[in-house]
Amino acid sequence: MSLNRRTLLAAVAFAALGGTAYAQTAKVVRIGVTPGPHAQILEAVKPVAAKKGLDLKIIEFTDYVVPNQALSAGELEANSFQNQPYLDNQVKDRKFDLVAIGQTVNFPLGIYSAKYKSWAEIPDGATIAIQNDPTNGGRSLLLLRDKGVIKLREGTGFKPGVADIIDNPKKLKFVEVDAAQTARSLPDVAAAAINTNYAVEAKIEPTSAILREDPKGPYVNLIAVRSGDKNAPWAAALLEAYQSPEVKAFIAEKYKGAVLAGW
Repeated sequence: MSLNRRTLLAAVAFAALGGTAYAQTAKVVRIGVTPGPHAQILEAVKPVAAKKGLDLKIIEFTDYVVPNQALSAGELEANSFQNQPYLDNQVKDRKFDLVAIGQTVNFPLGIYSAKYKSWAEIPDGATIAIQNDPTNGGRSLLLLRDKGVIKLREGTGFKPGVADIIDNPKKLKFVEVDAAQTARSLPDVAAAAINTNYAVEAKIEPTSAILREDPKGPYVNLIAVRSGDKNAPWAAALLEAYQSPEVKAFIAEKYKGAVLAGW
């Protein structure tokens, strides 16, 4: 049989199979992240995901609200930037039909200061910046409660507010700002609660926090998708790529304990 005839027969067989035996188109997955570690880690996930047939398109957002809006609107297939209490709050308040498919990393929250080297140096009546969204602001108040700085009313769950403070021995004043702006507020306040991804983005060493959250707890981050995609093969492949040994090693090497693998 001539080469041309063999080539022709192979082409006919390929067409009969719809081409699937010889070529596959990668599934494009647009995934929303916040700048800093979330985006950096997804860059490490990207080549692992490619081996699983996924073409990750990493899209950065500078706040905590738009990534869920974009996912709900179908502008993304997934996002990776939030923890379960935050997602639960967004689903409840905004009626998003979004679910978690698995855990990613934990960023222990810290209280930082550009003026004082320890919490003991913070003067009475000082101003402390916390996040203005219920989940992250509440998380900061829970950290201060756990460190004995304030007492909170019982029954506030994961979302206490400043109004829930029932004992404040140092007479601290709290100013609420957007989570992405807490690092920029440091020159104007005695201390600020800063999420680790924003601390890293601002070139603040996470281990320099004067108070730091226990890494255990409900604040491990996650990958979210629309509920209809929860069992999609690409969603399982995305999670497997993220939770791969290669990505876990990248996190350990790059962040030196400032960011922890949550699986």
